[in-house]
Amino acid sequence: MMNNLIRALGAKVLIAGALIFLFSCAPSLPRREHTPLELPQEFPEWQNSAETENLATKAWSEYFSEPQLKGLIDTAVKNNQDLAMLEQEINVANAEVLSRYGEYIPKISGQVNGGVEKTERFSTPDANSRTLFSRGGLVMNWEVDIWKKLRNATKAAYLRYLSSIEGRRYVVTNLVSEVAGTYYQLMSYDNQLQLVEDYIQVLSKIRDMVDLQRQAGRTTSLAVKRFEAEVAKNKARRFDLRQRIGVTENHLNYLLGRFPRPIQRESTDYLQITLSDMHMSVPVKLLENRPDIKQASLALEARKLDVDVARARFYPRFTIDGGVGYEAFNSDHFDGTPISLAYGLVAGLTMPLINRRGIEASYRAADNLQIQAVYNYEFTLVKAFTEVTNQIIRLKNLKQAFEMKEQQVNALKESVKISNVLFRAARIDYIDVLFTTRDSLEAQIQLLEVKQNQLEAAIGLYKAIGGGWRGQAEAEQKPFWTPPPK
Repeated sequence: MMNNLIRALGAKVLIAGALIFLFSCAPSLPRREHTPLELPQEFPEWQNSAETENLATKAWSEYFSEPQLKGLIDTAVKNNQDLAMLEQEINVANAEVLSRYGEYIPKISGQVNGGVEKTERFSTPDANSRTLFSRGGLVMNWEVDIWKKLRNATKAAYLRYLSSIEGRRYVVTNLVSEVAGTYYQLMSYDNQLQLVEDYIQVLSKIRDMVDLQRQAGRTTSLAVKRFEAEVAKNKARRFDLRQRIGVTENHLNYLLGRFPRPIQRESTDYLQITLSDMHMSVPVKLLENRPDIKQASLALEARKLDVDVARARFYPRFTIDGGVGYEAFNSDHFDGTPISLAYGLVAGLTMPLINRRGIEASYRAADNLQIQAVYNYEFTLVKAFTEVTNQIIRLKNLKQAFEMKEQQVNALKESVKISNVLFRAARIDYIDVLFTTRDSLEAQIQLLEVKQNQLEAAIGLYKAIGGGWRGQAEAEQKPFWTPPPK
């Protein structure tokens, strides 16, 4: 008889095991053919340079030399509202790590209750009488993480926490570069305005000379009107530059997280500003310094764990519930330990059997998000490589363009001097003086614009290789949980 009982029990265990195996299998996902993206070994016209390899690790306070600019960047990093909001997102991500971690450790809670109970007539002896009862003690429940579902969810939350830190650093990089670029643009407008002011004064003097020649009968009123028109045109240009300066100052104050106010700056030595010359020495490995690439990589690792978590939901859940405390149906009968001591321990195995579509949908969605994270990582790599390549090309061409434009400016300045001498000697017509002076002004303004583009390209390359976020004060915050060492 005992053998029959054992056989029956064994058959039930086998049937239960077969059902668990059958229903706990995760559905297969569609296979996707994808060729991994291979990053080129080097940028165009690359040459090794220790200076550039160290450049990406330089803090912005070491890269920029102007004291006013350093002060503005420091103010922006401290006051910018976008960075403050991202700081709170980091705190939220850290709290999510703690929340996930709390899911796979035992949960213990206190419980106290009491009440009145009356059962129906034929349930137990003396069923018609009311019974007072009270309970108090500790209750424990714990899901044993046999499939690493909860641990993987915690690790995924931890990776997202690290990703949020890299995301903030990327915003800092963009903020530093935008503040610097806006500041240099403001200096360029200052110099352009000064050129226009000087040009108006020169034209006014020449117009007076032409007017005297008209009175002497050496020229006509046409010459006077041409100079008056040129003066009026550049006065209008002066107002346009003042408007640009005002708008640029307001934008810079916006980046600093404050209301509009004058920006203190010294613009006289604008053309002498130099940043690190690195357009021929940028190794590809410097892309590892970019926070956005690190962010995309961490997000991809988190998505891979999300797939494992979603798959584990198809498997059985093993839980342990227990409790210990005191219980009595009447306080008069409470007699402490061990008479009134009550305890219990229950282990259970649960698994989804019917209508698993919700779990399957989450599983497929997690897989799709993982594929999306792969493409996002590759997109970030392509974007980073392209940005560096573009800045290399810009710096190379702008350096040569600046040298040629300097030669043009110097030649035209000499031409202006010669034309003024010849005009006073009545050797040339007024129109030659007008065109030569105008060409000199336009060349000097173009030189300032080339310088601005050159500085923007240098800042852009510094940002593109991952520089700019170091050196700023980050909130000292430790994660609530870190992965155990392997």
